[in-house]
Amino acid sequence: MHISDLAAEAGVTVKAVRYYESQGLLKPGRQANGYRIYSTEDVVVVREVKALLSLGLTAEQTYPFIECLRAGNDRADVCPASLTAYRARIAEVDRRIAELTDLRARLTNLLTDAESWRTRTR
Repeated sequence: MHISDLAAEAGVTVKAVRYYESQGLLKPGRQANGYRIYSTEDVVVVREVKALLSLGLTAEQTYPFIECLRAGNDRADVCPASLTAYRARIAEVDRRIAELTDLRARLTNLLTDAESWRTRTR
């Protein structure tokens, strides 16, 4: 299938497919005329990458999942490296939650202080 067919089938743009290819996530064959040719397996890969990117993983962090699929697994997240990638992303989310919780507490304290100051100066 051609790039536009792959993009339509996987629900992404042609630009996204080219980006995934530039990141080494797709390795299409070439026709005699030089056009890229994609397989139905590439549709699965692109859908998986799209789903993983929506979870905040980077293109590089999707590699273990794609390798898991290419190893013949029905799911991209059943291999040890994929599970490790999930754990790493969860740890990143936990760190971000802690940062945001701290930021919220600081902002709340500033608001309380400002409101208190405002009422004292009236």
